[in-house]
Amino acid sequence: MRSSTRLLSRISTVSALSLMSGCGGSAHLTVDDGMGTNPKLPPPDKSLIPVVDIAPAVGWPDGAAPVAADGLAVTAFARGLDHPRWLYVLPNGDVLVAETAAPERESSRKGVKALIMAKAQKTAGSAVPSADRITLLRDRDRDGEPELRTTFVEHLHSPFGMTLVGDDLYVANTDALMRFDYRRDATALTEPGALVAELPAGEINYHWTKNVIASRDGSRLYVTVGSNSNVGERGLEQERERAAILEVDRASGVTTVYASGLRNPNGLAWEPQTGALWTVVNERDEIGSDLVPDYLTAVDRGAFYGWPYSYYGSHVDSRVEPPNPELVASARVPDYALGPHTASLGLVFYAADELPNYRGGAFVAQHGSWNRKPLSGYRVIYVPFSAGRPQGEAREVLTGFVNDEGKARGRPVGLAVDAMGALLVADDVGNTIWRITKR
Repeated sequence: MRSSTRLLSRISTVSALSLMSGCGGSAHLTVDDGMGTNPKLPPPDKSLIPVVDIAPAVGWPDGAAPVAADGLAVTAFARGLDHPRWLYVLPNGDVLVAETAAPERESSRKGVKALIMAKAQKTAGSAVPSADRITLLRDRDRDGEPELRTTFVEHLHSPFGMTLVGDDLYVANTDALMRFDYRRDATALTEPGALVAELPAGEINYHWTKNVIASRDGSRLYVTVGSNSNVGERGLEQERERAAILEVDRASGVTTVYASGLRNPNGLAWEPQTGALWTVVNERDEIGSDLVPDYLTAVDRGAFYGWPYSYYGSHVDSRVEPPNPELVASARVPDYALGPHTASLGLVFYAADELPNYRGGAFVAQHGSWNRKPLSGYRVIYVPFSAGRPQGEAREVLTGFVNDEGKARGRPVGLAVDAMGALLVADDVGNTIWRITKR
């Protein structure tokens, strides 16, 4: 009887997903319309069944690779990794790779919508067990091919962000910020980590990734925490210290909210000219293929960016009850739109010499949409900057992640610049780190 019930449940889930995939709601605007400093924001297109359009994950066939922009070349820096999501380059040039995925969550099995989303994530290649480790890649002779691959830290809990301050390596697990003792040229960390601060997690933990960056003087750490829902539908009591960037005092571990109203911030970086903190944010879903653009923005202390009550400043989201017009009036308008549903994640400002045509601007990795028809994202783009601000149109740097049949050979996530100035791209579906150089 139980097996029959489980079978019927699976059939219902698959049928519902198929129904959703066949729904209307196709985009009326192009992705480019939803990009830049003045994106088009049409009226919301709400429907009982949201748009679902997913590029099924198939991986890279032998010999295949993404397509680099003119003047650039792309090679595989490392293959055969286990869902590589985030990257960090140590001062000696060693590359750290967080091999990770969402933690096991009972809430993902509850309710029809949760089951449908779980099926969608499996199709997209996201629903895999987490390796819960950080791997070290060492390229001693700087030829773009690491000679050493070793487990650097293991037995973590859905790790993501990493940053080094002096001899302290900080790792943002999904539920805690940890500190490890590091010595230059170490190939493994054998001592257990120390708890610096607990991070919002819990049984739901809807947006599980936590990134971390250190202040310029190393005294403070900044941690991204995504929301526990799409637009607060689980109750705003579930959103305490979420949809925010937290500031952690490195010495004491005392944590405060630095900025809020950021639905799902991921990438963090210091803009080199102004020293300002910038982030990329995944915006809300389920109000049509053309809304809401993800964005790149400077982040000021105490600023509020709208979620869940509004988007792009004062555009009220009527789904949120009760409304909060006072907070909406204070909502900041983001600096640069990155297109609707692109799932923009990785962020790095480029200041090296290997790619001279890209100095001064920002690279952004776009993991790819599920709530837009046709697909958006699945690429790495470059946003030019001038005098510390985004200027002009973004341009594609790495494409070809989706094949002619609409299937995902890879999905870009984390970005980093290696010791030689090449751009590294973590591809969690292709299980590869790609390396971009000049041709």
